[in-house]
Amino acid sequence: MGVAAANKRSSTLHGGILMNFAYLGCLPHADPLHGYLQHEILPQLGVSGHTPELRVFQSACSRNVYLYEEKHTGVRLIGKFYPAHHNPSGQALQTGCTEFNNLEFLRSIGFAHAPHYVVRPLGFNASLNGLLVMEYLDGDVLGVVVNDAIFLGRRDRLFRKLTALAWFLAALHNRTAKDWPVTFSDPCDYMGRLITSLTVTRGLGGELAAELYALREAWRSQGCMWEDRAVLVHGDVTPSNFLFGRGQSVMAIDLERMQWADRVFDLGRLCGELKHFFCQGMGDPAAAEPFIGHFLWEYCCHLPDRELAFAVITRRVPFYLGITLLRIARNSWINPDYRWRLVEEAKQTLRALP
Repeated sequence: MGVAAANKRSSTLHGGILMNFAYLGCLPHADPLHGYLQHEILPQLGVSGHTPELRVFQSACSRNVYLYEEKHTGVRLIGKFYPAHHNPSGQALQTGCTEFNNLEFLRSIGFAHAPHYVVRPLGFNASLNGLLVMEYLDGDVLGVVVNDAIFLGRRDRLFRKLTALAWFLAALHNRTAKDWPVTFSDPCDYMGRLITSLTVTRGLGGELAAELYALREAWRSQGCMWEDRAVLVHGDVTPSNFLFGRGQSVMAIDLERMQWADRVFDLGRLCGELKHFFCQGMGDPAAAEPFIGHFLWEYCCHLPDRELAFAVITRRVPFYLGITLLRIARNSWINPDYRWRLVEEAKQTLRALP
């Protein structure tokens, strides 16, 4: 990124989550990125009138995410790159532009103020490796809240924050609901890609793959999976993409996968992540059930008939929960023994047909 290389590592807060960053040095004034941040981005945050000195940190979690800190004012920015060479067709650049537009749209429909807040995009520059610049947010990331419940016994706080997150997602879904029905064939296709990935890259056996494919077709034939109206979903409801402020305040980041889908796409993803956290942290996926039930019940209180909504939504949750476990299992960083435990849990969950 035009920054002097260095081996020093540092820890800093990005959105409330303690992450390891590699300190790369100061951004040279001659770098085009410096000029862009100085003249187009920093003035939006009240930094002008002097030449900024920008310290650069690279996220250890994503090689394309950087934190920029102005040395004199302490102002921080987050830069997310979509390099064209990662996808010669130009899709990477298009994804960056899409995320910028997604953020702008959600903020325009009421998600620019607490308690429901979507990170503010400050600029998108295709000529700088598809750079999306966003504000820096302070807050406690959901993953930390979940781990605190598991390892520090802070269960009540997790219940409270899941209540807040349920309200946020219900507001997003209800505010964007349309008249056309969901297209359940898309999630089925996605499940097929997950099975293929697990088979080709992780050694999933043919017999188990065949059973998963059969379960997919069984779900495809369920009328309840096609009956709801399409809404805009966040698309990547994971514990790293939501932060919490005081009280009911929720902040959302990483909207590049926002799409029209079944509202349960988001709900099932979160439920699957909770099950994974408790399975990994406590060795017992069932330990997540009280939190999953609480989250879904709280979500349904924002629908016209809470009890009916809960009955309808929980019929569809097992499919989306199951494919979330498959999604996690295919990651290269997952321990092989744990991977197959997740696959087995996914299979058992997918067997719970309506």
